[in-house]
Amino acid sequence: MTDKKPDKKTTAAPLSVKPTITERVTLQNTQAETETFRQRARTAAFIVLAAFTIMFMRYGYLQVMQHDEFATRSERNRIQLEAISPPRGFIYDRNGEVLADNRPVFALVVNRQQVSDLDALIERLRPIIGLSDDEIARFHTRRRVTRRYQSVPIRTRLSEEDLASFSEVRADFPGVTAEIEISRYYPHGELFAHVLGYVGRISEVELKDLDPAAYAGTNLIGKLGIEKFYEDVLHGRAGYQHVETNAFGKQIRVLKRTRPERGTDLTLHLDLTLQRIAHEQLAGRRGAIVAIDPRDGGVLAFVSNPGYDPNLFVSGIPSSIYNGLSSHEDRPLYNRALQGVYPPGSTIKPFSGLGIIHYGLADWSYRINDPGFFSLPGSSHRFRDWKKTGHGVVDLTHAIEVSCDTYFYQLSDRMGVDRFHDWMAQFGFGKTTGIDLVHERTGTLPSVAWKRERLNAPWYRGEMMSVGIGQGYFTATPLQVALATAIMANKGKQVQPRLLKSASDNMADLIPKTTNKHMDFNGTEEDWDKMHEAMRRVVHGPSGTAGRMRQGLQNYEIAGKTGTAQVIKIRQGERYNESKIDQRHWDHAWFNGFAPVDNPQIAVAILVENGRSGSGTAAPIARIMFDYVINGIEPTPPAPPSPPPAGE
Repeated sequence: MTDKKPDKKTTAAPLSVKPTITERVTLQNTQAETETFRQRARTAAFIVLAAFTIMFMRYGYLQVMQHDEFATRSERNRIQLEAISPPRGFIYDRNGEVLADNRPVFALVVNRQQVSDLDALIERLRPIIGLSDDEIARFHTRRRVTRRYQSVPIRTRLSEEDLASFSEVRADFPGVTAEIEISRYYPHGELFAHVLGYVGRISEVELKDLDPAAYAGTNLIGKLGIEKFYEDVLHGRAGYQHVETNAFGKQIRVLKRTRPERGTDLTLHLDLTLQRIAHEQLAGRRGAIVAIDPRDGGVLAFVSNPGYDPNLFVSGIPSSIYNGLSSHEDRPLYNRALQGVYPPGSTIKPFSGLGIIHYGLADWSYRINDPGFFSLPGSSHRFRDWKKTGHGVVDLTHAIEVSCDTYFYQLSDRMGVDRFHDWMAQFGFGKTTGIDLVHERTGTLPSVAWKRERLNAPWYRGEMMSVGIGQGYFTATPLQVALATAIMANKGKQVQPRLLKSASDNMADLIPKTTNKHMDFNGTEEDWDKMHEAMRRVVHGPSGTAGRMRQGLQNYEIAGKTGTAQVIKIRQGERYNESKIDQRHWDHAWFNGFAPVDNPQIAVAILVENGRSGSGTAAPIARIMFDYVINGIEPTPPAPPSPPPAGE
């Protein structure tokens, strides 16, 4: 029997085996990483949760608490608020004739909010409509004084050719549109230029003082005359419209519109026909005419010649034209009726004559003998009369009729400059009249104090001779002479010259209240009647200096006074010889008067620069104006004939 060996393949008993160092480290890192991951996950989850919490809270805040604000912002991106310029009020004459109108015109405007490169756009636009350098310069000026959200016109009053040229390429110019705007228009051109004034583009200086809301969408403002004086009521109230636009800023539709309110309409005392008559009579001559209704102070005519076309200024006058006007030797921009100061000459003799009565220096029967000159006691200097041989024996009435200088030399010397000043001031000299226009000048009514303050010099007795006959330091505007004549026609009742007759919207506060204020006069109504008679004799008397103007006169009588004012000084012993003097140094021609004598309806002052003769040049113009107002007679051109030789 063979012995079997035991089987070596047996199962060993399990043994306890320690992990190696590497195994232990790996195990520990895994646990740490797991813990770290869990911490980071918790942190991240917290942060995410916090972020979502904050986001939802913010979202809720914006949706609930800030809903109105952001809804408004959203609407602004879609809806634009545009201002609508209000039409200006119309201006009419006393008979309802339109003197200042509004007319629609096409304007090419630029919305800067839709233009990225303004200079490049202008250069591309220049050849299409023929933009000039002046127009581009004016555009940039307007741009600087216009609010960012407002469109700026680059050309106003587009012609049909310009409009057609732009329409063909309109798609290539985003932000540039042809729009209809209301523009001011003066249908009578220069006829009313110096009284109506004009409107023009708002300047940078003006913009600082304007109410942005009141002038939203408005480019024009009154610059001179009635347009400036009554700007607040003529301007009107701006309107607004809510416009829906797309992402490119193109208008889709108008959602809401508030209509603008047109300015107040004004009716003036001016008479269109009388204004035209006065203007035609001054044609080709420099001068001024003012006519006033003495009953209420209403200004019936207000002419300064030469004039200019105010329509040139509305859309921006080219510099070449403006420079031509401003540098012209006849000064067409100068308002002679309101700002021209001239020696009034003998037109003041009726006013100072009543001063003689007021101060008791003489009565109506007092007479002097006029040899043709007057000398102060102890002086050999002769103050000469306009008539070389003198007028002989004259009283106050005759001195007015023949315009005797010598009489007024003597009596003015008695009066003295200070009493003369105080008396003549009551007629409106030396101060503004209060007319509803801007930039009125006062002229000069001299006194001892005035000369000391202005010239730092004493007053000399001999200076009163010139002042007493409306020369020397004494200067006045045609408006002041017309006002003084109206007060004379009223027998001392003072009135305020006024252009505005009535206004729409029941704006009664614009109209000055009539007063019964009278001059302080130490005389009687009979004295006023006697002066009216003296002035009537200037026209109707046998020796009156304006006798020629009564030829063919029917139904009424005229009271007046001629005047001839020296422009240059004539030396002692010399005589005035206009043939040796430049025409612009010839005497100025004056006439002032009123009609009818018994019931005055019109008082006038007429000045013709270098017109030589008040009786030959200025008086015939007054006659034509009187005939129209009283009898409705309109003259036929041409103007009056050339004046006769110099004289009162």
